[in-house]
Amino acid sequence: MKHLKIGDQAPTFTSVDQDGKKVNLSDYEGKKVVIYFYPKDNTPGCTVQACNIRDNYENILKEDIVILGVSADDEVKHQKFIAKFDLPFTLLADTEKELLNLFGVWGEKKFMGKIYDGIHRTTFILDESHTIIGIIEKPKTKDHTREILEIYHK
Repeated sequence: MKHLKIGDQAPTFTSVDQDGKKVNLSDYEGKKVVIYFYPKDNTPGCTVQACNIRDNYENILKEDIVILGVSADDEVKHQKFIAKFDLPFTLLADTEKELLNLFGVWGEKKFMGKIYDGIHRTTFILDESHTIIGIIEKPKTKDHTREILEIYHK
Protein backbone atom coordinates (compact mmCIF):
# COMPACT_ATOMS: atom_id res chain seq x y z
CA MET A 1 0.00 0.00 0.00
CA LYS A 2 1.16 3.50 -0.85
CA HIS A 3 1.40 5.74 2.19
CA LEU A 4 0.61 9.41 1.67
CA LYS A 5 1.46 11.75 4.49
CA ILE A 6 0.68 15.26 5.66
CA GLY A 7 2.57 17.75 3.52
CA ASP A 8 2.36 15.62 0.36
CA GLN A 9 0.65 16.96 -2.72
CA ALA A 10 -2.56 14.99 -3.31
CA PRO A 11 -2.30 12.72 -6.35
CA THR A 12 -4.01 14.11 -9.43
CA PHE A 13 -6.82 11.94 -10.74
CA THR A 14 -9.72 11.60 -13.10
CA SER A 15 -12.73 9.57 -12.03
CA VAL A 16 -16.47 9.47 -12.68
CA ASP A 17 -19.23 10.67 -10.41
CA GLN A 18 -22.65 9.17 -9.71
CA ASP A 19 -23.91 10.52 -13.04
CA GLY A 20 -21.02 9.16 -15.10
CA LYS A 21 -19.54 12.65 -15.46
CA LYS A 22 -15.73 12.93 -15.42
CA VAL A 23 -14.30 14.55 -12.32
CA ASN A 24 -10.70 15.73 -11.99
CA LEU A 25 -9.06 16.99 -8.83
CA SER A 26 -7.99 19.99 -10.92
CA ASP A 27 -11.70 20.88 -11.33
CA TYR A 28 -11.48 22.16 -7.75
CA GLU A 29 -8.39 24.34 -8.17
CA GLY A 30 -8.22 26.93 -5.39
CA LYS A 31 -10.80 25.08 -3.28
CA LYS A 32 -10.45 23.11 -0.05
CA VAL A 33 -11.24 19.47 -0.81
CA VAL A 34 -12.10 16.55 1.44
CA ILE A 35 -11.75 13.12 -0.14
CA TYR A 36 -13.25 10.44 2.04
CA PHE A 37 -12.92 6.76 1.22
CA TYR A 38 -15.53 4.39 2.56
CA PRO A 39 -16.17 0.66 2.06
CA LYS A 40 -19.68 0.38 0.58
CA ASP A 41 -22.93 2.24 -0.08
CA ASN A 42 -25.93 1.39 2.08
CA THR A 43 -24.00 -0.33 4.86
CA PRO A 44 -24.53 0.80 8.47
CA GLY A 45 -21.22 2.60 9.13
CA CYS A 46 -21.01 4.15 5.68
CA THR A 47 -24.59 5.40 5.90
CA VAL A 48 -23.99 6.97 9.33
CA GLN A 49 -20.84 8.67 8.00
CA ALA A 50 -22.55 10.03 4.86
CA CYS A 51 -25.57 11.23 6.84
CA ASN A 52 -23.32 12.97 9.38
CA ILE A 53 -21.76 14.94 6.53
CA ARG A 54 -25.21 15.60 5.03
CA ASP A 55 -26.63 16.81 8.35
CA ASN A 56 -23.72 19.24 8.79
CA TYR A 57 -23.41 20.25 5.16
CA GLU A 58 -24.32 23.90 5.82
CA ASN A 59 -21.22 24.22 8.02
CA ILE A 60 -19.09 22.60 5.31
CA LEU A 61 -20.42 25.02 2.68
CA LYS A 62 -19.73 28.01 4.96
CA GLU A 63 -16.08 26.92 4.98
CA ASP A 64 -16.09 26.62 1.14
CA ILE A 65 -15.15 22.93 1.31
CA VAL A 66 -15.82 20.42 -1.47
CA ILE A 67 -16.70 16.88 -0.33
CA LEU A 68 -15.89 13.89 -2.53
CA GLY A 69 -16.89 10.45 -1.27
CA VAL A 70 -15.17 7.47 -2.90
CA SER A 71 -15.94 3.75 -2.88
CA ALA A 72 -15.65 0.89 -5.35
CA ASP A 73 -19.42 0.99 -5.94
CA ASP A 74 -20.65 1.84 -9.44
CA GLU A 75 -22.64 4.89 -10.55
CA VAL A 76 -26.04 3.18 -10.18
CA LYS A 77 -25.37 2.16 -6.56
CA HIS A 78 -24.17 5.71 -5.83
CA GLN A 79 -27.33 7.18 -7.39
CA LYS A 80 -29.51 4.97 -5.19
CA PHE A 81 -27.47 5.81 -2.07
CA ILE A 82 -27.73 9.55 -2.81
CA ALA A 83 -31.48 9.34 -3.50
CA LYS A 84 -32.24 7.19 -0.45
CA PHE A 85 -30.43 9.48 1.99
CA ASP A 86 -30.68 12.83 0.15
CA LEU A 87 -26.90 13.28 0.02
CA PRO A 88 -25.89 16.73 -1.28
CA PHE A 89 -22.31 15.92 -2.30
CA THR A 90 -20.49 14.06 -5.06
CA LEU A 91 -19.70 10.34 -4.88
CA LEU A 92 -16.98 8.96 -7.13
CA ALA A 93 -17.32 5.45 -8.57
CA ASP A 94 -13.92 3.76 -8.39
CA THR A 95 -14.86 0.32 -9.69
CA GLU A 96 -11.34 -0.26 -11.06
CA LYS A 97 -9.82 0.75 -7.68
CA GLU A 98 -7.54 3.34 -9.30
CA LEU A 99 -8.11 6.05 -6.67
CA LEU A 100 -8.13 3.50 -3.88
CA ASN A 101 -4.64 2.39 -4.91
CA LEU A 102 -3.45 5.91 -5.73
CA PHE A 103 -4.32 7.08 -2.21
CA GLY A 104 -3.16 3.82 -0.61
CA VAL A 105 -6.47 2.89 1.02
CA TRP A 106 -6.96 -0.51 -0.65
CA GLY A 107 -5.28 -3.38 1.13
CA GLU A 108 -5.37 -6.22 3.57
CA LYS A 109 -7.97 -6.11 6.30
CA LYS A 110 -8.92 -8.45 9.10
CA PHE A 111 -12.43 -9.02 10.39
CA MET A 112 -13.57 -11.78 12.73
CA GLY A 113 -10.43 -13.80 12.02
CA LYS A 114 -10.76 -13.50 8.24
CA ILE A 115 -8.13 -11.76 6.12
CA TYR A 116 -9.28 -10.11 2.89
CA ASP A 117 -8.57 -7.10 0.67
CA GLY A 118 -10.79 -4.10 1.14
CA ILE A 119 -11.10 -0.34 1.57
CA HIS A 120 -9.59 1.23 4.66
CA ARG A 121 -11.98 3.98 5.77
CA THR A 122 -9.75 7.06 5.48
CA THR A 123 -10.26 10.78 4.89
CA PHE A 124 -7.79 13.15 3.26
CA ILE A 125 -8.09 16.86 4.04
CA LEU A 126 -6.63 19.14 1.35
CA ASP A 127 -5.96 22.87 1.39
CA GLU A 128 -6.58 25.18 -1.58
CA SER A 129 -3.34 24.08 -3.28
CA HIS A 130 -4.35 20.43 -2.74
CA THR A 131 -1.60 19.76 -0.25
CA ILE A 132 -2.63 17.16 2.32
CA ILE A 133 -3.05 19.00 5.63
CA GLY A 134 -4.78 16.17 7.49
CA ILE A 135 -5.42 12.44 7.28
CA ILE A 136 -8.11 10.83 9.39
CA GLU A 137 -7.60 7.09 9.63
CA LYS A 138 -10.61 5.26 11.00
CA PRO A 139 -12.85 8.33 11.26
CA LYS A 140 -15.67 8.43 13.78
CA THR A 141 -18.65 7.90 11.50
CA LYS A 142 -21.10 9.66 13.86
CA ASP A 143 -18.85 12.70 14.30
CA HIS A 144 -16.91 12.92 11.05
CA THR A 145 -17.80 16.49 10.13
CA ARG A 146 -16.40 17.77 13.44
CA GLU A 147 -13.15 15.86 12.79
CA ILE A 148 -12.88 17.46 9.33
CA LEU A 149 -13.62 21.01 10.51
CA GLU A 150 -11.16 20.73 13.41
CA ILE A 151 -8.33 20.09 10.96
CA TYR A 152 -9.21 23.17 8.93
CA HIS A 153 -9.38 25.27 12.12
CA LYS A 154 -5.95 24.27 13.48
